[in-house]
Amino acid sequence: MTFERAAGILLHPTSLHGRYGIGDLGSEAYQFVDWLQAAGARLWQILPLGPTGYGDSPYQCFSAFAGNHMLISPDYLARINLLAQWDLEQLTNLPSESVDFGAVIPAKLQLLRTAFENFKAQADDRGFNAFCAAEQAWLDDYALFMACKAAHAGASWTTWDSAIALHEPEAVAEWSQKLADDVQFHKFLQWAFFNQWDDLKRYANERDIKIVGDIPIFVAHDSADVWGNRSLFLLHPDGNPVDIAGVPPDYFSATGQRWGNPLYRWDVMAQDGYQWWQQRISASLRTVDIVRIDHFRGFAGYWAVPASEETAVNGEWRRGPGADFFQAIAQAFGSLPLIAEDLGMITPDVYQLRDQFALPGMRILQFAFTSGAFQSNFLPHTYVQNTVAYTGSHDNDTSRGWYNSAGPEEQHRARTYLHCGEEALVWTMIRTLYASVADTVIIPMQDALDLGTEARMNRPGLTGGNWSWRIKPDQLSYDLAHSLYGLAEVYGRLAQPALSKELDPNAPPYFDLQETSEL
Repeated sequence: MTFERAAGILLHPTSLHGRYGIGDLGSEAYQFVDWLQAAGARLWQILPLGPTGYGDSPYQCFSAFAGNHMLISPDYLARINLLAQWDLEQLTNLPSESVDFGAVIPAKLQLLRTAFENFKAQADDRGFNAFCAAEQAWLDDYALFMACKAAHAGASWTTWDSAIALHEPEAVAEWSQKLADDVQFHKFLQWAFFNQWDDLKRYANERDIKIVGDIPIFVAHDSADVWGNRSLFLLHPDGNPVDIAGVPPDYFSATGQRWGNPLYRWDVMAQDGYQWWQQRISASLRTVDIVRIDHFRGFAGYWAVPASEETAVNGEWRRGPGADFFQAIAQAFGSLPLIAEDLGMITPDVYQLRDQFALPGMRILQFAFTSGAFQSNFLPHTYVQNTVAYTGSHDNDTSRGWYNSAGPEEQHRARTYLHCGEEALVWTMIRTLYASVADTVIIPMQDALDLGTEARMNRPGLTGGNWSWRIKPDQLSYDLAHSLYGLAEVYGRLAQPALSKELDPNAPPYFDLQETSEL
């Protein structure tokens, strides 16, 4: 489907500011929505919202359906009398300018446990049982998975006692009873998360701001999804993967990326019309308004790596489900608000699949200047309307960091194409995308702030030190919002045309780019 002409900001909720060690769904999130509205932004793009596992990556979650309980606002729990003010002091000594996952996770879990104990003591349902009944299809397995994982000291499910590791019905019943309190705790966390998220999403939608979510094509091996649905994945009898997902050597890594996710048994999934995927997409569209499908090219063909390999070099391309998958999804849902992440090693069949279902693809402006011939399809003059354009994504360096680390020829090509000096380069990139024919433009918050590599969100291939950047309170300024609003107004990306007003010839411009002939 095609989208209205609009612009937005990419910022994951963990990157919001606040006093509890990690961005959450509290007042700062509402302030950010207000700021987006002031900036003329109509889209807020986030990363996957699931509970993160190894490496704290939102692309390696314990569930494709659950919410990340680290995003639960302690202040909200205090307002509904599940925490006292002295409880909140437990988290106020955590770093505020970045996320220290090793410190915040145990501290916040302890606080959430206190809220759960208070919830039980009050014996007030508050819609909890109705929530559990409505979400039973995924919630029961997820809550038991998390409880069992804690009972096995966090170990992967393939190392658990064999009966429960293999999800045998008798073992499921036995462990559900044995760990009943922990199971309820994790259901409580999901109830609290979705109550808070639903309120925040409603607040954004009422202000004409849509949430752009993210579905990674593959799920983590150590997840409730794989543990509870082993027949849908390419696994050995003991549950370990036969082959795993990844990508061959590319722009980001000379040895490729060995993701470690198990591969789907697409033939098995096709037998019931991809019901598991239908449930997954339905759950996502309950949570967000638009879904970006990460690694879309995997539906056409995916890189399969033997699980025994240490890198992703020795793999092979295998055919994905292709049009059959999207026909089944379209039959179930009709026209879907999907974005195809069509980056990387792309072959014609990927574009054909994308265009067959009229899905907008992605363009990254940072990628436009590697070729000396100015022939890249990442150059804005080559865009089509049904496109989502970015200066960079969560996997890229910030645009300032990219430019500073680029070679002199690439820097020169960027300055020549954008017709600006290096001081004005990042904001000229933003203005160029706003002016382009692309229906959708999304700018990482770090680029709107013109920050350097120190603000980078993720470095693909590295297992530590990612996902920790947080915005500072004073960076969400009126001046920045005013400049972005000006771009949205000038280039037709507001919800409705701004009211005409008499121009003051002496008024400063919305956005003040430092023009220079130093190309």
